[in-house]
Amino acid sequence: MRTLAGQALDNPPSGPSPVPDVEPSATAAVWRSRTSLQVLAITAVIVMTRYAAPLLLPIVLSMMLFYMLDPVVDRLEQWHVPRFLASLVVVLGVVVAVTAGAASLWPQIDSVLTKVPQGAAHLRQTLRENRKVQGDTALERIQQAARAVDTAAAEATKSPAPITNPGVTRVEVVDQPWRMSDLLWTGGLGVVGIGGQAVTVLFLTIFLLYEDDHFKRVLVAQMASMNNQRITVRILNDIAKQIERFIWVQVLTSAAVGVATWLVLWWLGIDEPAVWGVFAGLLNIVPYFGPLVVTAGLTIVGYLQFGTLEQTAIVAGAALAITTIEGMFLTPHLLSRAASLNHVAMFIAIAFWSWAWGVPGMLLAVPMLMVFKAVCDHVDGLQGLGQFVGQ
Repeated sequence: MRTLAGQALDNPPSGPSPVPDVEPSATAAVWRSRTSLQVLAITAVIVMTRYAAPLLLPIVLSMMLFYMLDPVVDRLEQWHVPRFLASLVVVLGVVVAVTAGAASLWPQIDSVLTKVPQGAAHLRQTLRENRKVQGDTALERIQQAARAVDTAAAEATKSPAPITNPGVTRVEVVDQPWRMSDLLWTGGLGVVGIGGQAVTVLFLTIFLLYEDDHFKRVLVAQMASMNNQRITVRILNDIAKQIERFIWVQVLTSAAVGVATWLVLWWLGIDEPAVWGVFAGLLNIVPYFGPLVVTAGLTIVGYLQFGTLEQTAIVAGAALAITTIEGMFLTPHLLSRAASLNHVAMFIAIAFWSWAWGVPGMLLAVPMLMVFKAVCDHVDGLQGLGQFVGQ
């Protein structure tokens, strides 16, 4: 009689040998730990972005200036100008132009800064007079009710007078007097910090413009085959062209909005129109929020200067019309569909970078989002994210 072992040897089981199943609990534990690490990494990046702003902000500004000025430096290099000299001349030309513009506008800027406190006092007086005529508003009645509830709660929870203990020394906290020297010292440090960052941006921009081809050659040399090298060069060129086009469109449209606002305000008789034109052009970089801030500011300026609702409505309507025409016709015509951005993504980017870097982050949010989209469009595995950011 044949044994069971012999029968098993004569008739081996058909098909692949069964693979032991992985326990679901182990798979879930690995997935949870991987998700936790990803959440920790994202949190660390967000915290670093917030608190490393003094380091990251000059780098981002230098990159934006690099993409804006690189075509000019390339053109000078084609005219047989050494690249370092071309980079230096272009950056210094920008500095001279900005300095000359600020110097020419300084009398108007000084006049605006002088009138701001007077305008604020006049606006407060106007609001007080309207309040006396109309009586308390609903919001003020709600505030009065809330203060009454707070007073009643404080009286109900008031602790009894403490018992004097001869062995306990009473400590009284006395506020230190405010000193002008503290403000000057703090302001001086702020000015020194801003000046240091400006110098860092200028030098880093010059070096980036000079080392442009060197970085590209080093990156391409890492590719193993000629085909990969050609693909890398094409991707880098496409990214640079897309970013350069977007930044130049932003600069040109902002300049157009600034000049149009200046001319319209000058025609309407607004004081210091050039300053408000620069203000409108600068905030035009921020979609939606920038035009609203400009319109609200010019509404206040028009009311304080003319004192009539008709003239105020004309000033506000003119500012809103200029930004609307630019946003609905000029910018879409200059930008291709590949460079268009999702409105939800722009809102999220503006909110995040405003929280992280304040006003500079708000101004740089959309250009940085465009850079991110351009990179995602040309990198394998990130095209889906690029399509989400775009339209």
